[in-house]
Amino acid sequence: MNGSFLIFLVSLSVFGLFGACTGGSLKMNFYDNSCPNAEKIVKNITQTLTAADPDVAADLLRLHYHDCFVRGCDASILLDTAAGSDPSEKQARPNLSLAGFDVIDTIKSEVEKSCPGVVSCADILALSARDAVSFQFNKTMWDVLTGRKDGIVSLAKEVTGNLPSPFSNFTTLQQLFALKGLNVKDLVALSGAHTIGAAHCGAFGRRLNFTGNNDVDPSLDSTYAQTLRSKCSTNPPDPTTTVDMDPGSSINFDSDYFLIVTQNKGLFQSDAALLTNSASANFVRLFQRQKNFFDQFALSMKKMGAIEVLTGSAGEIRKQCRVLN
Repeated sequence: MNGSFLIFLVSLSVFGLFGACTGGSLKMNFYDNSCPNAEKIVKNITQTLTAADPDVAADLLRLHYHDCFVRGCDASILLDTAAGSDPSEKQARPNLSLAGFDVIDTIKSEVEKSCPGVVSCADILALSARDAVSFQFNKTMWDVLTGRKDGIVSLAKEVTGNLPSPFSNFTTLQQLFALKGLNVKDLVALSGAHTIGAAHCGAFGRRLNFTGNNDVDPSLDSTYAQTLRSKCSTNPPDPTTTVDMDPGSSINFDSDYFLIVTQNKGLFQSDAALLTNSASANFVRLFQRQKNFFDQFALSMKKMGAIEVLTGSAGEIRKQCRVLN
């Protein structure tokens, strides 16, 4: 173990982050006694809505990710801006394209009918993200520990500097993930979530005019770049136009993402960045085997879902996910 990594571990212990990132007092089947049908309700509604709209899986997975990287997995991403208050996380620019809030509202409403004031929005978000992705496999893809409480603070200004950007280079990605207790293997595995869903042209448009001289990012396959240009032809890009992140496989959760990254067809600069570090590039190749990816994604999602969680007397159980009690 090198000295810098030892110092990092000591720092995590001193500031209490190591315990938080490994789950703290979260546990399996937290609601068995207080709301025994909670997880079944979440699963049934999530999978019904996912069957009707395959985009739900990508929406909920992205919501969970954006939530956990800012103030931890406390459902702060779900809060609307209260009258007279500073803008909430939801209004930060990287979060303006998020979707799935209505799905969480629907689930929360049904859970409240069964067990008022018992199940947190943070747990519903973590469970529904898992259940939506799991739908296509007809089995549970990873364990979700529960017992989270909901946060009472949500600030748009805290998003920058915490949430990794699609424009990030590898050093920035590694640093932001490390601050949350996640390593390079987690970084690459969680990037694999880009195997489902779509992105707006603005999230990658600068790669198509890299230096301002109508040139393409040299780390992007030139033929693929022309395809992207044909879809994002307006300047500025039409905010309603989206492009599949994993062409040809955007509604299937699989390992195809790692193949397209090695072909220089990753949509974002952050995707291309995974090939600029030898360790992360090795994981990209390793995760082309689907079993390797699924196994590690399960572990990394469990770690991510435990970032800085509120438990016990901290936070609250919101009656509605969009507003504080």
